[in-house]
Amino acid sequence: MIIFYIIFGFLSTAFSFLVNGLFIKFSKNLGMRNVDENAIRWGSRSKPALGGISFFLNFLFAITFYFMLSEQHSILENVKFTGLMLAVTIGFLVGLADDAYNTKPLLKFGAQVLCGVILCFSGTYIQLFSSDFLNYFITVFWIVGIMNSINMLDNMDGITTTVSISIIISALIVLSALNSFESIEFIVLLGVLAALIGFLFYNWNPSKIYMGDTGSQFLGVLLGAMAITCFWNTPFDVNTHSQTKQVILTLVVFIIPIIDTTTVTINRLGRGQSPFVGGKDHTTHHLSYAGFSDRQVAVIIGIISMFSCLITVYVLSIENWSFSDAILLAIYFLIVFSVLFYISITKKAPTTK
Repeated sequence: MIIFYIIFGFLSTAFSFLVNGLFIKFSKNLGMRNVDENAIRWGSRSKPALGGISFFLNFLFAITFYFMLSEQHSILENVKFTGLMLAVTIGFLVGLADDAYNTKPLLKFGAQVLCGVILCFSGTYIQLFSSDFLNYFITVFWIVGIMNSINMLDNMDGITTTVSISIIISALIVLSALNSFESIEFIVLLGVLAALIGFLFYNWNPSKIYMGDTGSQFLGVLLGAMAITCFWNTPFDVNTHSQTKQVILTLVVFIIPIIDTTTVTINRLGRGQSPFVGGKDHTTHHLSYAGFSDRQVAVIIGIISMFSCLITVYVLSIENWSFSDAILLAIYFLIVFSVLFYISITKKAPTTK
Protein backbone atom coordinates (compact mmCIF):
# COMPACT_ATOMS: atom_id res chain seq x y z
CA MET A 1 0.00 0.00 0.00
CA ILE A 2 2.88 2.38 0.71
CA ILE A 3 4.14 1.97 -2.86
CA PHE A 4 0.62 2.61 -4.20
CA TYR A 5 0.36 5.78 -2.08
CA ILE A 6 3.74 7.03 -3.28
CA ILE A 7 2.73 6.44 -6.90
CA PHE A 8 -0.68 8.02 -6.31
CA GLY A 9 0.84 11.06 -4.57
CA PHE A 10 3.39 11.55 -7.33
CA LEU A 11 0.80 11.24 -10.12
CA SER A 12 -1.64 13.56 -8.32
CA THR A 13 1.03 16.23 -7.79
CA ALA A 14 2.18 15.95 -11.41
CA PHE A 15 -1.43 16.14 -12.60
CA SER A 16 -2.07 19.28 -10.55
CA PHE A 17 1.18 20.84 -11.76
CA LEU A 18 0.36 20.17 -15.42
CA VAL A 19 -3.30 21.20 -15.21
CA ASN A 20 -2.52 24.53 -13.54
CA GLY A 21 0.24 25.12 -16.06
CA LEU A 22 -2.27 24.59 -18.87
CA PHE A 23 -4.75 26.95 -17.21
CA ILE A 24 -2.10 29.67 -17.11
CA LYS A 25 -1.09 29.08 -20.71
CA PHE A 26 -4.54 28.98 -22.30
CA SER A 27 -6.66 31.23 -20.09
CA LYS A 28 -7.28 34.72 -21.40
CA ASN A 29 -10.51 36.10 -20.02
CA LEU A 30 -12.01 33.01 -18.39
CA GLY A 31 -11.58 33.26 -14.64
CA MET A 32 -9.48 36.43 -14.79
CA ARG A 33 -9.56 38.43 -11.55
CA ASN A 34 -9.09 42.18 -11.07
CA VAL A 35 -10.89 42.89 -14.34
CA ASP A 36 -13.74 44.42 -12.31
CA GLU A 37 -12.74 47.82 -11.00
CA ASN A 38 -14.71 47.16 -7.80
CA ALA A 39 -12.85 43.96 -6.97
CA ILE A 40 -10.63 44.31 -3.90
CA ARG A 41 -7.43 42.31 -4.34
CA TRP A 42 -4.01 42.67 -2.72
CA GLY A 43 -2.21 42.38 -6.04
CA SER A 44 -2.93 44.74 -8.90
CA ARG A 45 -2.20 42.35 -11.75
CA SER A 46 -5.03 40.47 -13.46
CA LYS A 47 -4.56 36.70 -13.15
CA PRO A 48 -6.63 33.59 -13.88
CA ALA A 49 -8.56 32.27 -10.87
CA LEU A 50 -8.86 28.69 -12.07
CA GLY A 51 -6.75 26.81 -9.52
CA GLY A 52 -9.82 25.49 -7.70
CA ILE A 53 -10.79 23.43 -10.74
CA SER A 54 -7.60 21.40 -10.39
CA PHE A 55 -8.49 20.73 -6.72
CA PHE A 56 -11.84 19.27 -7.70
CA LEU A 57 -10.33 17.21 -10.52
CA ASN A 58 -7.79 15.71 -8.09
CA PHE A 59 -10.64 15.08 -5.63
CA LEU A 60 -12.45 13.04 -8.30
CA PHE A 61 -9.19 11.33 -9.28
CA ALA A 62 -8.65 10.27 -5.65
CA ILE A 63 -12.17 8.81 -5.43
CA THR A 64 -11.58 6.85 -8.64
CA PHE A 65 -8.25 5.59 -7.30
CA TYR A 66 -9.91 4.45 -4.07
CA PHE A 67 -12.58 2.40 -5.82
CA MET A 68 -9.97 0.83 -8.07
CA LEU A 69 -8.26 -0.58 -4.96
CA SER A 70 -11.30 -1.16 -2.77
CA GLU A 71 -13.75 -4.01 -2.73
CA GLN A 72 -16.47 -1.40 -2.32
CA HIS A 73 -17.81 -0.72 -5.82
CA SER A 74 -20.47 1.89 -5.10
CA ILE A 75 -20.16 5.28 -3.46
CA LEU A 76 -23.77 4.94 -2.31
CA GLU A 77 -22.66 2.17 0.06
CA ASN A 78 -20.92 4.86 2.11
CA VAL A 79 -23.65 7.31 3.12
CA LYS A 80 -21.32 9.67 4.98
CA PHE A 81 -18.97 10.02 2.05
CA THR A 82 -21.86 10.39 -0.38
CA GLY A 83 -23.03 13.35 1.68
CA LEU A 84 -19.50 14.75 1.80
CA MET A 85 -19.10 14.45 -1.97
CA LEU A 86 -22.47 16.14 -2.57
CA ALA A 87 -21.63 19.00 -0.16
CA VAL A 88 -18.16 19.46 -1.66
CA THR A 89 -19.63 19.50 -5.17
CA ILE A 90 -22.15 22.19 -4.18
CA GLY A 91 -19.34 24.23 -2.62
CA PHE A 92 -17.29 23.86 -5.79
CA LEU A 93 -20.20 24.86 -8.05
CA VAL A 94 -21.23 27.90 -6.00
CA GLY A 95 -17.59 29.04 -5.99
CA LEU A 96 -17.37 28.49 -9.75
CA ALA A 97 -20.58 30.49 -10.26
CA ASP A 98 -19.25 33.28 -8.05
CA ASP A 99 -16.01 33.46 -10.04
CA ALA A 100 -17.95 33.56 -13.31
CA TYR A 101 -20.98 35.68 -12.45
CA ASN A 102 -20.25 37.32 -9.06
CA THR A 103 -23.34 35.77 -7.44
CA LYS A 104 -25.41 37.52 -4.78
CA PRO A 105 -24.16 37.05 -1.18
CA LEU A 106 -27.52 35.65 -0.05
CA LEU A 107 -27.38 32.90 -2.68
CA LYS A 108 -23.83 32.05 -1.66
CA PHE A 109 -24.80 31.95 2.02
CA GLY A 110 -27.78 29.71 1.24
CA ALA A 111 -25.52 27.26 -0.60
CA GLN A 112 -23.12 27.22 2.36
CA VAL A 113 -25.95 26.44 4.78
CA LEU A 114 -27.14 23.69 2.42
CA CYS A 115 -23.66 22.14 2.52
CA GLY A 116 -23.82 22.02 6.32
CA VAL A 117 -27.34 20.57 6.33
CA ILE A 118 -26.36 17.84 3.85
CA LEU A 119 -23.41 16.85 6.02
CA CYS A 120 -25.65 16.69 9.10
CA PHE A 121 -28.26 14.45 7.52
CA SER A 122 -25.64 12.16 5.98
CA GLY A 123 -24.08 11.54 9.40
CA THR A 124 -21.15 13.98 9.46
CA TYR A 125 -21.90 16.34 12.32
CA ILE A 126 -20.21 17.60 15.48
CA GLN A 127 -21.14 15.51 18.50
CA LEU A 128 -20.65 17.66 21.58
CA PHE A 129 -24.14 17.86 23.09
CA SER A 130 -26.87 15.41 24.01
CA SER A 131 -29.28 17.42 21.83
CA ASP A 132 -29.13 16.64 18.10
CA PHE A 133 -30.55 20.09 17.35
CA LEU A 134 -27.60 21.77 19.07
CA ASN A 135 -25.16 19.43 17.34
CA TYR A 136 -26.71 20.19 13.94
CA PHE A 137 -26.74 23.93 14.64
CA ILE A 138 -23.06 24.09 15.62
CA THR A 139 -22.17 21.90 12.61
CA VAL A 140 -23.88 24.23 10.13
CA PHE A 141 -22.34 27.23 11.90
CA TRP A 142 -18.90 25.57 11.71
CA ILE A 143 -19.18 24.70 7.99
CA VAL A 144 -20.46 28.16 7.01
CA GLY A 145 -17.81 29.79 9.18
CA ILE A 146 -14.91 27.78 7.73
CA MET A 147 -16.12 28.27 4.15
CA ASN A 148 -16.11 32.03 4.70
CA SER A 149 -12.85 31.98 6.68
CA ILE A 150 -10.97 30.13 3.95
CA ASN A 151 -12.49 32.46 1.37
CA MET A 152 -11.48 35.57 3.35
CA LEU A 153 -7.98 34.18 3.92
CA ASP A 154 -7.38 33.95 0.18
CA ASN A 155 -6.08 37.52 0.06
CA MET A 156 -2.37 37.16 -0.64
CA ASP A 157 -0.14 34.82 -2.66
CA GLY A 158 0.35 31.37 -1.17
CA ILE A 159 -1.45 32.00 2.13
CA THR A 160 -4.58 29.87 1.82
CA THR A 161 -2.69 27.16 -0.03
CA THR A 162 -0.06 26.86 2.70
CA VAL A 163 -2.62 26.94 5.52
CA SER A 164 -4.75 24.28 3.81
CA ILE A 165 -1.71 22.05 3.34
CA SER A 166 -0.95 22.20 7.07
CA ILE A 167 -4.57 21.40 8.01
CA ILE A 168 -4.63 18.39 5.69
CA ILE A 169 -1.30 17.13 7.05
CA SER A 170 -2.70 17.37 10.59
CA ALA A 171 -5.78 15.40 9.51
CA LEU A 172 -3.59 12.75 7.87
CA ILE A 173 -1.58 12.48 11.10
CA VAL A 174 -4.79 11.75 13.03
CA LEU A 175 -5.99 9.19 10.47
CA SER A 176 -2.56 7.54 10.56
CA ALA A 177 -2.74 7.30 14.35
CA LEU A 178 -6.10 5.57 13.94
CA ASN A 179 -4.65 3.18 11.32
CA SER A 180 -7.14 4.47 8.75
CA PHE A 181 -4.70 4.27 5.84
CA GLU A 182 -7.16 2.43 3.62
CA SER A 183 -10.12 4.73 4.31
CA ILE A 184 -11.54 6.86 1.51
CA GLU A 185 -10.96 9.95 3.68
CA PHE A 186 -7.22 9.24 3.77
CA ILE A 187 -7.04 8.78 -0.01
CA VAL A 188 -9.07 11.92 -0.73
CA LEU A 189 -7.01 14.08 1.64
CA LEU A 190 -3.80 12.73 0.10
CA GLY A 191 -5.11 13.57 -3.37
CA VAL A 192 -6.11 17.12 -2.43
CA LEU A 193 -2.79 17.59 -0.61
CA ALA A 194 -1.01 16.67 -3.84
CA ALA A 195 -3.24 19.11 -5.75
CA LEU A 196 -2.31 21.92 -3.35
CA ILE A 197 1.41 21.17 -3.59
CA GLY A 198 1.25 21.25 -7.40
CA PHE A 199 -0.78 24.47 -7.27
CA LEU A 200 1.55 26.15 -4.76
CA PHE A 201 4.32 26.21 -7.37
CA TYR A 202 2.23 28.71 -9.36
CA ASN A 203 0.53 30.40 -6.40
CA TRP A 204 3.71 31.32 -4.50
CA ASN A 205 4.67 34.97 -4.70
CA PRO A 206 4.80 36.32 -7.34
CA SER A 207 1.82 34.16 -8.24
CA LYS A 208 0.70 33.29 -11.75
CA ILE A 209 -2.73 31.95 -10.79
CA TYR A 210 -5.32 32.25 -8.02
CA MET A 211 -7.55 29.49 -6.64
CA GLY A 212 -10.57 31.80 -6.77
CA ASP A 213 -13.83 31.24 -4.93
CA THR A 214 -13.97 27.91 -6.77
CA GLY A 215 -11.00 26.72 -4.77
CA SER A 216 -11.74 28.45 -1.46
CA GLN A 217 -15.36 27.24 -1.30
CA PHE A 218 -14.31 23.69 -2.24
CA LEU A 219 -11.58 23.70 0.42
CA GLY A 220 -13.90 25.27 2.98
CA VAL A 221 -16.41 22.42 2.76
CA LEU A 222 -13.78 19.69 2.58
CA LEU A 223 -11.60 21.00 5.43
CA GLY A 224 -14.64 21.78 7.59
CA ALA A 225 -16.04 18.28 7.10
CA MET A 226 -12.69 16.56 7.63
CA ALA A 227 -12.26 18.56 10.83
CA ILE A 228 -15.47 16.99 12.12
CA THR A 229 -14.19 13.51 11.27
CA CYS A 230 -10.58 13.94 12.37
CA PHE A 231 -10.72 16.45 15.23
CA TRP A 232 -14.20 17.13 16.59
CA ASN A 233 -15.36 13.48 16.72
CA THR A 234 -12.13 11.53 16.76
CA PRO A 235 -12.28 8.77 19.42
CA PHE A 236 -9.51 10.10 21.62
CA ASP A 237 -9.05 8.78 25.13
CA VAL A 238 -12.35 8.99 26.97
CA ASN A 239 -12.21 10.91 30.24
CA THR A 240 -13.81 13.93 31.84
CA HIS A 241 -11.70 16.32 29.76
CA SER A 242 -11.85 14.55 26.38
CA GLN A 243 -14.16 17.19 24.87
CA THR A 244 -11.68 19.96 25.67
CA LYS A 245 -9.05 17.94 23.82
CA GLN A 246 -11.17 17.87 20.68
CA VAL A 247 -12.11 21.56 20.85
CA ILE A 248 -8.60 22.84 21.61
CA LEU A 249 -6.97 20.69 18.93
CA THR A 250 -9.47 21.95 16.35
CA LEU A 251 -8.75 25.56 17.34
CA VAL A 252 -5.00 25.03 17.06
CA VAL A 253 -5.16 23.25 13.70
CA PHE A 254 -7.40 26.00 12.25
CA ILE A 255 -5.54 28.74 14.13
CA ILE A 256 -4.86 31.04 11.17
CA PRO A 257 -8.36 31.03 9.57
CA ILE A 258 -10.02 31.48 12.97
CA ILE A 259 -7.71 34.29 14.12
CA ASP A 260 -7.86 36.11 10.79
CA THR A 261 -11.67 36.03 10.59
CA THR A 262 -12.06 37.00 14.25
CA THR A 263 -9.58 39.87 13.95
CA VAL A 264 -11.15 41.25 10.78
CA THR A 265 -14.65 41.00 12.26
CA ILE A 266 -13.70 42.78 15.50
CA ASN A 267 -11.83 45.56 13.72
CA ARG A 268 -14.51 46.18 11.12
CA LEU A 269 -17.33 46.23 13.66
CA GLY A 270 -15.23 48.63 15.76
CA ARG A 271 -15.07 50.96 12.75
CA GLY A 272 -18.79 50.60 12.14
CA GLN A 273 -18.23 48.59 8.95
CA SER A 274 -19.79 45.35 7.78
CA PRO A 275 -17.49 42.35 8.37
CA PHE A 276 -18.71 40.83 5.10
CA VAL A 277 -17.34 43.55 2.81
CA GLY A 278 -13.89 42.95 1.36
CA GLY A 279 -10.90 45.03 2.33
CA LYS A 280 -7.14 45.10 2.77
CA ASP A 281 -7.30 44.79 6.55
CA HIS A 282 -6.53 41.12 7.16
CA THR A 283 -3.79 39.90 9.47
CA THR A 284 -1.65 39.12 6.44
CA HIS A 285 -2.03 42.67 5.14
CA HIS A 286 -1.06 44.17 8.50
CA LEU A 287 2.06 42.00 8.59
CA SER A 288 2.93 43.57 5.26
CA TYR A 289 2.26 47.05 6.69
CA ALA A 290 4.66 46.10 9.49
CA GLY A 291 7.45 45.86 6.92
CA PHE A 292 7.45 42.20 5.85
CA SER A 293 7.50 41.32 2.16
CA ASP A 294 4.69 39.21 0.68
CA ARG A 295 6.95 36.17 0.65
CA GLN A 296 7.99 36.74 4.26
CA VAL A 297 4.33 37.02 5.28
CA ALA A 298 3.60 33.70 3.58
CA VAL A 299 6.58 32.11 5.38
CA ILE A 300 5.44 33.46 8.77
CA ILE A 301 1.89 32.19 8.27
CA GLY A 302 3.28 28.89 6.99
CA ILE A 303 5.50 28.42 10.07
CA ILE A 304 2.59 29.07 12.44
CA SER A 305 0.39 26.68 10.48
CA MET A 306 2.96 23.90 10.23
CA PHE A 307 3.65 24.21 13.96
CA SER A 308 0.06 23.03 14.39
CA CYS A 309 1.10 19.75 12.78
CA LEU A 310 3.71 19.27 15.51
CA ILE A 311 1.11 20.11 18.14
CA THR A 312 -1.17 17.47 16.61
CA VAL A 313 1.56 14.86 17.09
CA TYR A 314 2.07 16.10 20.66
CA VAL A 315 -1.64 15.91 21.49
CA LEU A 316 -1.94 12.39 20.11
CA SER A 317 1.04 11.31 22.22
CA ILE A 318 -0.69 12.35 25.46
CA GLU A 319 -2.24 9.24 26.97
CA ASN A 320 -4.09 10.92 29.82
CA TRP A 321 -5.36 14.30 28.70
CA SER A 322 -5.78 16.72 31.58
CA PHE A 323 -7.24 20.16 32.08
CA SER A 324 -3.71 21.57 32.36
CA ASP A 325 -2.95 20.30 28.84
CA ALA A 326 -5.99 22.19 27.55
CA ILE A 327 -4.88 25.35 29.38
CA LEU A 328 -1.37 25.08 27.89
CA LEU A 329 -2.62 24.91 24.30
CA ALA A 330 -5.25 27.57 24.95
CA ILE A 331 -2.47 29.90 26.13
CA TYR A 332 -0.55 29.20 22.91
CA PHE A 333 -3.64 30.04 20.85
CA LEU A 334 -4.23 33.25 22.79
CA ILE A 335 -0.60 34.34 22.44
CA VAL A 336 -0.69 33.97 18.64
CA PHE A 337 -4.07 35.69 18.52
CA SER A 338 -2.87 38.56 20.74
CA VAL A 339 0.27 39.17 18.67
CA LEU A 340 -1.56 39.18 15.32
CA PHE A 341 -4.42 41.26 16.71
CA TYR A 342 -1.99 43.80 18.20
CA ILE A 343 -0.24 44.11 14.84
CA SER A 344 -3.62 44.64 13.16
CA ILE A 345 -4.41 47.66 15.36
CA THR A 346 -0.94 49.21 15.41
CA LYS A 347 0.35 48.66 11.86
CA LYS A 348 -1.86 50.49 9.38
CA ALA A 349 -1.70 50.93 5.63
CA PRO A 350 0.59 53.77 4.58
CA THR A 351 -1.34 56.91 3.74
CA THR A 352 -1.06 58.38 0.27
CA LYS A 353 -0.88 62.13 -0.34
